[in-house]
Amino acid sequence: MPKTILRDVEVRMKKALESTAKDFAHVQTGRASSALLDGIQVEYYGTKSPINQVATINIPEPRLIVIQPWDKTVIKDVEKAIARSDLGLNPNSDGNVIRIQIPELTTERRKELTRYVSKSAEEGRVAIRNIRRDANDSLQKIEKSKEISKDERHTYESQVQEMTDSWIDQVDNLLKSKEEELMEL
Repeated sequence: MPKTILRDVEVRMKKALESTAKDFAHVQTGRASSALLDGIQVEYYGTKSPINQVATINIPEPRLIVIQPWDKTVIKDVEKAIARSDLGLNPNSDGNVIRIQIPELTTERRKELTRYVSKSAEEGRVAIRNIRRDANDSLQKIEKSKEISKDERHTYESQVQEMTDSWIDQVDNLLKSKEEELMEL
């Protein structure tokens, strides 16, 4: 039973890290990235579809995204979806492809985004600590039901703490690299 708890902790902590990494991917760093468009849905024949399912997304230059819809009739819908998004991007279309120029970030905007990623990283750390708390509570319940001894519980709790420290270090490393990327001029 405690081994199951440890496996569950590992899986849940990995998901918390992946969620934090996904949040970071959506932060605009002044460089073109197809991940910026991941959350945008396009109305396509009455169905909401992600942009990458209705078009090819290319990054020919560090600050340019080129979107080429497979069906030319959907170009206006893709433009509207990007314009409506909270990314602050201005799509330009020539009738065949959509070009999005990524604007240079101001120092103030870089600091603002750094605060945002710091907050997001802290949310990831809190999620990992909550998983640790849940695991420790489960281990205490197992001990009370006499399935494991107090010493075994302490051993498992120390393993959970080691896992927690490891995953929090990974969140911190993600944060450090994202902050460096944001502050790069």
